[in-house]
Amino acid sequence: FLSVTEDLVRRRAEHNNCEIFSLEEISLHQQEIEKLEHLDKWCRDLKILYLQNNLIPKIENVGKLKKLEYLNVALNNIERIENLEGCEELKKLDLTANFIGELSSIASLKCNIHLKELFLVGNPCTEFEGYRQFVVATLHQLKYLDSKEIERSERIKALQNYPEVKWKIREQERAYLLKRAREKEEAQRRMQEREDKKQKQMDSKFGFDSPDSPQEKPNQAEGDGDQERCRTAENDEEDRRFWEEPTPYTPESRLETHRYIEEKRRAKDNVRESKKREKPPWTLITAEGKVLNVNVPKLHFSLKDDEENNQIILDLAVYRHLDTSLLDVDVQPTYIRVLVKGKPFQLVLPEEVKPDSSSAKRSQTTGHLVVTMPKAKEIILAKQKVSASIKHSDCNTQQKSTRRSARVEKLEVDPSKYSFPDVTKIIQEKERTGQGPIKLQPQKVTEVKK
Repeated sequence: FLSVTEDLVRRRAEHNNCEIFSLEEISLHQQEIEKLEHLDKWCRDLKILYLQNNLIPKIENVGKLKKLEYLNVALNNIERIENLEGCEELKKLDLTANFIGELSSIASLKCNIHLKELFLVGNPCTEFEGYRQFVVATLHQLKYLDSKEIERSERIKALQNYPEVKWKIREQERAYLLKRAREKEEAQRRMQEREDKKQKQMDSKFGFDSPDSPQEKPNQAEGDGDQERCRTAENDEEDRRFWEEPTPYTPESRLETHRYIEEKRRAKDNVRESKKREKPPWTLITAEGKVLNVNVPKLHFSLKDDEENNQIILDLAVYRHLDTSLLDVDVQPTYIRVLVKGKPFQLVLPEEVKPDSSSAKRSQTTGHLVVTMPKAKEIILAKQKVSASIKHSDCNTQQKSTRRSARVEKLEVDPSKYSFPDVTKIIQEKERTGQGPIKLQPQKVTEVKK
């Protein structure tokens, strides 16, 4: 059975920063709770407690909630009123649509002197003759019963007829309790029949699945298909029979319905899980180690080679409103893999990249996933460029020096070897004469004098 857990209480205490020791109000409705416990230890300051539409069969473990003012346990399986004497501040109690037939159990509420409102609509006890008179005469502190105000004249009249009404209520209670005993026996019998039938189905299932002879093995796939169809038909028939079969509205039938729905839901989940497990995994890398190009999510993409920045850019057109937490990017030196909601997109890269320096971002305009992957040869290329430029500059300097030396050599060559006259030659010779060694100048001068 399901009970009140600390995790459930903390999740329901969001308005109190998930702190439960100082909690004053909590709503635990529609949680399929089958046992009420722990709240009197964890939440001593509770003033308002909502527990409607669960499967609670008994009011218990709330007696230490001294500050509790409002308790709502409507639409549960409660059969008698009890264990509320310790709730000293209780002002409002809602027991709508339960199974309270033991009306005399309301006497336990006499201790709750602050109780002003009581709701018993939808309980079997409200069908008893003299029900309202009995409650009004028993609980003097009440102001409202089933949303209707109790007037002073009504209370006086109820007190006058109390002995006779009390006797009638006792008789009707006994008849109801005998009826409930028969209903419990019937529910127990039906439960046992269901268990036996389920056991037979399990036995026949295992007997059918076991291979009796080797001749049956070739037709195994066909047999499995027939078996699956038979099971589906049986389940549909069982489902139809369960919902069409008339049953009395009792705590047992309500619990049985809940169990049946839960069992069907679990069976569907198991089938779904088994189908997921049976689905073969996607082949991303072959047994030989070859990486494949895969696009299971069927997304548009573009791969750009940015030579200027020496990097490769992948633009994957993921959905604009897709949560980024559903994307998983894995960059490897030779390929990139992106899981989009678990579906793989894999692409082999044209050149080796550096995974550690890669970055993945979402475009703010398109929502696309943009993955930037620097090439692995970036450093090597940069060194080659530098060395090439250095070598080139060295060659240039050498060429310049050779040119200069060539010019010097040309200047030293005899001018008579040139076959055409050149005006610039004369100017260069003059410059040459002026730029020559000093010791040669006086010789030329002496020669001119001679």
